[in-house]
Amino acid sequence: MFMMYLYILSALVNDLEQIIQNKISKVNLQLNRMIQEPQINPQMGPIIAKQLQNIIKQPIDGVHVMFNEQDVFDIQADIEGPVDTPFQGGVFRCKLILPPQFPQVAPKGLFNTKIFHPNVSEKGEICVNTLKKDWNPLQWSLKNIFEVIKCLLIVPFPESSLNEEAGKLFMENYDEYFKRAKLLTSIYAIKQDGNVLKGNNQNVNDDLDKKNKLAQTQQKKENDQKKWLKRI
Repeated sequence: MFMMYLYILSALVNDLEQIIQNKISKVNLQLNRMIQEPQINPQMGPIIAKQLQNIIKQPIDGVHVMFNEQDVFDIQADIEGPVDTPFQGGVFRCKLILPPQFPQVAPKGLFNTKIFHPNVSEKGEICVNTLKKDWNPLQWSLKNIFEVIKCLLIVPFPESSLNEEAGKLFMENYDEYFKRAKLLTSIYAIKQDGNVLKGNNQNVNDDLDKKNKLAQTQQKKENDQKKWLKRI
């Protein structure tokens, strides 16, 4: 019996050692990545945070910027589809990805919400001169970047298309382009009930919150009724 317990204990110790070794390996791998991969200059953090807060205080019309206190480099905004465009009525989640060399190197723009647009690839990559050849590391602002991206929804540049199909339709058959873009907007980017966004990678938890609140209210009523019956 003693030998059996000793065997079990030995097996548990071996398993524990293996778990610890795996944890150490993962930590070392993460540390190596941090050392090998260049990181964004931490001094940019306060600058980014201040610019985001300024946009929130003085918002851009039709652009709702989100502020992530846990990670100021997580820069995202919801852009409302401009009036008289196939994107009208939609809300498009946009993200800026800062490279390690920022601001010497321009950030990358990305739409998380699917959109049919000449200057947006099927993966959501945004092509605009402000983030390409016209980028100025000495004169830049997040507000200007989001304004330019919003304007891109009004005036596309099919000559420099990332989505060749959208660019070709825009120039050769605008009505068909408009229909296609409007259809995708209705499927992926429609804003409903004031705050609910329907689309890929969008937050649709409002419905769940409403249901939870309704259930809590109903439960409270039932509890109150039980208390009243007990008093009787």
